[in-house]
Amino acid sequence: MSVLLVECLDRRDLMLAISRVLFDHGFNVVQSQEFVDRESGRFFRRTEFDGAVDSACLVEQNKGVLPEGVAVRVASPLPKRIMVLVSREHHCLADLLIRNQFGTWKARIEAVVGNHLDLGESVGQFGVPFSSGSATGREPVAHEASLQACLEEAAPDFIVLANYLRILSPEFVSRDPSRIINIHPSFLPAFVGARPSQQAFQHGVKVTGATAHFVTDALDQGPILVQQVLPVDPTRSAEAPARSGRDVEQFALAQARQLVLKIESFFAEIGRSFLTDHPLISR
Repeated sequence: MSVLLVECLDRRDLMLAISRVLFDHGFNVVQSQEFVDRESGRFFRRTEFDGAVDSACLVEQNKGVLPEGVAVRVASPLPKRIMVLVSREHHCLADLLIRNQFGTWKARIEAVVGNHLDLGESVGQFGVPFSSGSATGREPVAHEASLQACLEEAAPDFIVLANYLRILSPEFVSRDPSRIINIHPSFLPAFVGARPSQQAFQHGVKVTGATAHFVTDALDQGPILVQQVLPVDPTRSAEAPARSGRDVEQFALAQARQLVLKIESFFAEIGRSFLTDHPLISR
């Protein structure tokens, strides 16, 4: 399996031109996705195809039929490397580990780092390395230095905060822009920070939910990837939506991972920063 990535100025015959080149080579197209950025007038296409490929020849033939300045690349869809940060909550981590075990998404968990030891034994049962980045009694700088050492060893493409109950410093976040994904148990931008389910209950809202978003310097203000809603029953306790919300968090985080991996591959030619700049991620 190979992937053809194309970016160029938009015009009417682009899909026909690219498809003709692939057809002439005898390739079997497995999947194709196209997108036009209206503001910039740029066309993007990602095509997965089967067949023995001479990458240099395919690139040159596409350049010959596409607008001047086109960016063309042939790549292999290698799984992305993921590092997961956790605290004590197991539900999102468990979902990630199960998906990783059975290969249901195009990514691979390289390591799990917890600021407590509670989940280490469970992680070990899946054959995934677990490291302790304990924050207890440590200054934030020292804690994040231990996280950075784990990052350098795992070399992940993305970092997933699976109910990681620590606020990362702007300095730490700036080292990995557009690479850190968080799950927050509220329908952002409402109820940021700690105890969002309790906040929602106290405000008497009838619907709350979970939000998967990119992490930025501003707490719970990063670009939104996926949101899922959850009804709030005012006749029950504040703990009820928190318990129900765990299932919603799992689903939202799973959707966000798939979306990020899809977009990151789709727009590989123009760099990772496009992930947080483009409105596609909030649809």
